[in-house]
Amino acid sequence: MTESTQPPVYEIRVKGHLSCAWGEWFTGLAVTLEDDGDTLLTGPVVDQAALHGLLKKVRDLGLPLISVNRTVPKKTS
Repeated sequence: MTESTQPPVYEIRVKGHLSCAWGEWFTGLAVTLEDDGDTLLTGPVVDQAALHGLLKKVRDLGLPLISVNRTVPKKTS
């Protein structure tokens, strides 16, 4: 894939820490437990339907959504 065809990368921040077992539910995303008690889910999301699917999973877990941010992917040399 060229840089222009790479899927956008999103950061989804939720209140509370997810247990390690839930990390598999968010396949393809890095799950980072932040020091402030939040969980950051980061990774490529192929389209808006996939993004809404991820947000539905967050809702289904009952975790308060703090933010959703599209980030600039890190360039590799």
